[in-house]
Amino acid sequence: MGRNLVTSLRCRARARPMDRFDRLPPELRHWLARAALPWSPQSAARLWQKALREAAGDRVAALSRLDRAEARLLARDGRQVWGADYPQAALGKPG
Repeated sequence: MGRNLVTSLRCRARARPMDRFDRLPPELRHWLARAALPWSPQSAARLWQKALREAAGDRVAALSRLDRAEARLLARDGRQVWGADYPQAALGKPG
């Protein structure tokens, strides 16, 4: 079925992912460019804000927190996704 283009209803603004990415702080954009996981701009921004709060505004410490968060996710999911031989799987030892 096609969309009904003849309507008086207002169209919802469609989010453009690259626009969201472009609005992120430069440090976070750089971190995302080298991240191992495919973070969405929205989830990365949420994690960044939390890390900044926890690091009392220290951006270097916040980036370190992002690295640790990603490492935890890789350790947790690595064994299931890539098997027990995945190098990070030994770190997390998830069931």
